[in-house]
Amino acid sequence: MTSVIMAVVKAVHGHEGEVARLVKVTHVEYVEGDVERGATLLLGIEGLAVERVVLQDCGSRVAHVSTADEAAAACPSCGVISTSVKGHAITAPQDIPYGQAPVQLVWRKRRWRSREQACPRGSFTESLPAVPARARVTTRLRRECGAGIADRFSCVLTGAQHYRISWPVAHRAYTAHVEKALAAPLPRVCVLGIDETRRGKIRWDQDLVTGRTSTAAPPPKSPNGCWHNRIGGAPGSRM
Repeated sequence: MTSVIMAVVKAVHGHEGEVARLVKVTHVEYVEGDVERGATLLLGIEGLAVERVVLQDCGSRVAHVSTADEAAAACPSCGVISTSVKGHAITAPQDIPYGQAPVQLVWRKRRWRSREQACPRGSFTESLPAVPARARVTTRLRRECGAGIADRFSCVLTGAQHYRISWPVAHRAYTAHVEKALAAPLPRVCVLGIDETRRGKIRWDQDLVTGRTSTAAPPPKSPNGCWHNRIGGAPGSRM
């Protein structure tokens, strides 16, 4: 690939008088494996490596990933790293959106045998902190969805529709986000007041000139802050 490009570059420079104003910089570099490493960095999920990306007819992209963390082979029960592969499993965890077209993850992970005799678990599949076992969404999607419902979205349903997940998953993400804030002790009350209160029923007055109806002004307060009734006495007083 590089030799072909260099031959084209030499041919172009052989006609410098013809293309001097058209070609100013001709430098091309091709390195094997840069595409896969770049896609892995762009995905940004620790422990997963991108093998290939397939563009579907509908415009969505399917990223096929594999496990790149050796700690994923450790048994969740005993912690011993296994070296015996029993089989493979394919999962499709939901991740945060990338642009307008959705990105679907296809994770082909290994199923390991637990060789520890004292371990009650016979086999287990790979799991990562970014994608826990039996999780349908990534950890960062759950964290971002919970923060979005608390700060930006009007309700749980709006956040679930934005991240293309179900309402129960979005609600659990929201409760996990606010759990620490709700568990914290309440601040000390400095001033206690009551807002938006009124006494009695609303009284309507009609303008004799225009015929418009409007609410009447509230009765005046007494010097001690209590409301007077309509005949001038304080509430509860006998006239």
